[in-house]
Amino acid sequence: MKRIFIALKIDPGDNLIRMISTIRSLLGSEKINWVDPVNLHLTLAFLGDTDEERIKIADIAIRGKCRGSGEFSFDLRGTGVFRDFRDPRVIWAGIGECSRLTSINDLIMSGLKDTGFRLEERPFRPHLTLGRIKFIKNSRALESAIQKYRDIYFQQVNISEVIMYESILKPEGPVYKPVSRFKLT
Repeated sequence: MKRIFIALKIDPGDNLIRMISTIRSLLGSEKINWVDPVNLHLTLAFLGDTDEERIKIADIAIRGKCRGSGEFSFDLRGTGVFRDFRDPRVIWAGIGECSRLTSINDLIMSGLKDTGFRLEERPFRPHLTLGRIKFIKNSRALESAIQKYRDIYFQQVNISEVIMYESILKPEGPVYKPVSRFKLT
């Protein structure tokens, strides 16, 4: 069994790295598990613990949906939290409106569902997870740091492939190992 998810790799530019570094320093005493910039990705589907045979089935389904769908781009813009500032769980960077991103997500989800995968039913809310909050002492400092970048443009992201990753959980943080790459051309 492998812990599997489908995602778009995000290579952070200077503006994004500066913002993450600033927010991390402003919230340095808080209990937040920060995502290593080399692991930044936009999750399309989380399959969880999956056996080798099901991984092969997912591979075929996703490959068929991605082939010929075409490269696209979107903007990384703004910051926020999931839940709210009284009970924050995730710090994120936002994704600009992109119908192509929604389309590729819909294609992949339908391909996986057609092959029997049970997936989350909640609406697709594209975002880039920057940190997972374990405990926050100073919610005002968090809100101030997030509001500082609420409407800021960070970078454009060009997408030419979808990646199936294995997530290997380690005490020092997860390692994301590509299992398959699906070209969009």
